[in-house]
Amino acid sequence: MMIKDFQGDPHPGAPRILFVGWAHSSHTHGWLDLLAGAGFNVRLYALPLGFPPDEWPVRTYLTQSTGRRFDPATRVKLYPLNKPDLWLRNRLSRALFGAETDAPRRGLAEVIRRWRPDVVHALGIDPAGLFYAQVRARFGLERHGLWVQHIWGGSDLALTLDDPDKRPGILAVLRSCHALITDTSRNVGLVEQLGVPPEKFSPLTPIPGNGGIDVEALRQSWSGPPSARRDVLWPKAYECPYSKALPVFEALGLCAGELAGRTVHLLAMNDESRAWYNALPEALRSICRPHDRIPHQEALALMARSRVMLAPSLIDGFPNCVHEAMACGAVPVVSPLVNITAHVAAEENVLFARNLYPQEIAEALRRALTDDVLADTMAARNVEVARQVAHRPALAARVQAWYAELAAQARGERVC
Repeated sequence: MMIKDFQGDPHPGAPRILFVGWAHSSHTHGWLDLLAGAGFNVRLYALPLGFPPDEWPVRTYLTQSTGRRFDPATRVKLYPLNKPDLWLRNRLSRALFGAETDAPRRGLAEVIRRWRPDVVHALGIDPAGLFYAQVRARFGLERHGLWVQHIWGGSDLALTLDDPDKRPGILAVLRSCHALITDTSRNVGLVEQLGVPPEKFSPLTPIPGNGGIDVEALRQSWSGPPSARRDVLWPKAYECPYSKALPVFEALGLCAGELAGRTVHLLAMNDESRAWYNALPEALRSICRPHDRIPHQEALALMARSRVMLAPSLIDGFPNCVHEAMACGAVPVVSPLVNITAHVAAEENVLFARNLYPQEIAEALRRALTDDVLADTMAARNVEVARQVAHRPALAARVQAWYAELAAQARGERVC
C-alpha cells in the first residue's frame, strides 16, 4: 500500500498528525492548510468520496476506487492499479450488499500502526468520527495517539441526536475522544448536557470550521462602494436536510423586478435544486448562472463582486460564507438561528430571513438590493468584525501551538 516517495516524513522527528475526513471538502483544505509552515508531518486519510485538488500538497491516502493516476509523492491509493481484484471486490460488495468492503477500515488501521501518528483528528462526527471510532475499537488502537474530534457547525448534532440509530454512536464518539473543537459555543452546551465535561473542548473553541479567512487579502480584492455592485451570490444552492432551495427560488421570483439587469450566481447545485431551477420562468432563468462545485478561489472572486450573499438555512453553525461575505463587502442574508444570532446583529451585520418563508427571503433580498446606505455602512462594519474573529494568520499561530501541545502530551503517553 505504501509508496516509497510517500513514506519519508518531510520533518523527521516532528509531530505527526493524521486527519480523517472528506478529501474534496474546502473545510478540510482550509483547516489542514493552517498547519502549513509549522514543521509538522501532516497526512489525510480520505473517506471514500471524492479526491483532493491535484495541486494540494498534503499527503493523502485515497480510499475511493479509481483508475486515475496521481503524483506518488503526495497520494497513495488503497486500490492501486496493479490490484484490480480489490476494486472489483468492492464494486461487487456494494452491488450485492449495499456496502463497501472492509478495506477502508483495515487501511486506516494499517496506516495508524505503521505511521504511528501523535494525533488523529476526525473532521466531523458523521461520518469521519463514527468511522474512526469503529476502526479504533475493532483494531485495538485506543492507545495509538490522541483523538481530536471536530464538531461541524449545527449539522453534526442537530437532528442526529434525536435519531435512535445514530445517538449511541455519537455519544460514544463524544465520550471516547480526548479533545473536542467546534465553531459555535452552543455546541459546548449541547455536549455538556450529554454528560461530557466542557473541559474536553479545545481552548480555541469557538473557531471557524475552515480555519478562518485571510481578511486582508479579501479586503484588497475589491474597491469602490458595494452599493455599486450588481451581482447576487447564492453559494449553497442545493437541497439537503439542513437547507431548502425551493423557498429561495420562490423568493427570487418575488424579486424579479429588482433583479432585472442583474446576475444571480447559484453554486454547488445538485439534482434536486437543478430540477427547481429548470422550472423557473425563462425571464428569471436568463439572469441566473447555475454552477456545480467550483474552486474556492473562484467562489471568493464571485463574492467580492456581489452585492448580496444569500444563505438561508434550517440548521447551521456559524457559516463560513458569512465571514467571507463580511470581508468581501457583500450583505449577508441568513436565517436567525441561535448559532448565528449569538454572533451578529440584524441590520448591523446581516439581514435575517427564515429558510421556509419566501416572503421573508424576498423582503431581505429586496432591502439588500435597494438600500445603498445599508449596503455600504454594513460592509465597512463587517470588515472590522471579520478581522476580530476570523483572520486566518492570527488563528493559524494559535492552532499550531495547540497541536504542538497535543503531540507532546501524546508522546509522553505513547506505547512503545
